[in-house]
Amino acid sequence: MTGIQALERTMPDIAMKPGRCTRIEFEYIRHGTQTLIASFNVATGQVDQATVGDTRTEQDLESHLRALLAQVPDASKIHLVMDCLNTHQSESLVRLVAEREEKPIHLGQKGKTGILLSMATRAAFLSDPSHRLVVHFTPKHCSWLNQIELWFSILVRKLLRRSSFTSQAQLKAKILAFVDYFNRTMAKPFKWNYTGKPLVA
Repeated sequence: MTGIQALERTMPDIAMKPGRCTRIEFEYIRHGTQTLIASFNVATGQVDQATVGDTRTEQDLESHLRALLAQVPDASKIHLVMDCLNTHQSESLVRLVAEREEKPIHLGQKGKTGILLSMATRAAFLSDPSHRLVVHFTPKHCSWLNQIELWFSILVRKLLRRSSFTSQAQLKAKILAFVDYFNRTMAKPFKWNYTGKPLVA
């Protein structure tokens, strides 16, 4: 989730009264943005790993995934669902998948040969079901199929939409505190209720 703005409201909210909801000041001071990389466990409904920082480079994703994988060092198979963002098909992610395999894999050279030749060859390698770490990519324009997007909407509604943040550091601290609170009190698996019926008549 990129571009999370640290917005400080210029005036305090006007409290709710009978027949009138809380009024939020529309003017704000912008203190910059933060990026959230989060891993949602569909079996438990918890956010297993959350990383908040200034950027969303492939190095940021790699360090996030290494921290996630360190939580389950003995897992024989791990499935990750991601959208088709360029960092999700990066060289560092390919190398991370390759180093978890028992036999060494010749990856080639980025942009020139082998598995690292292009985003298409990297995506094909990452989604190979025989690997110990398998990436499943959502179809283009269908990131809503990824359950982390449902969790992001909860974060926006419960924390970001009505809050005021005086700095990027405060925004980061509140996001991480919300993740902890969510895991302790609200986490449960999402029940997918789409029946497969056509969305249009």
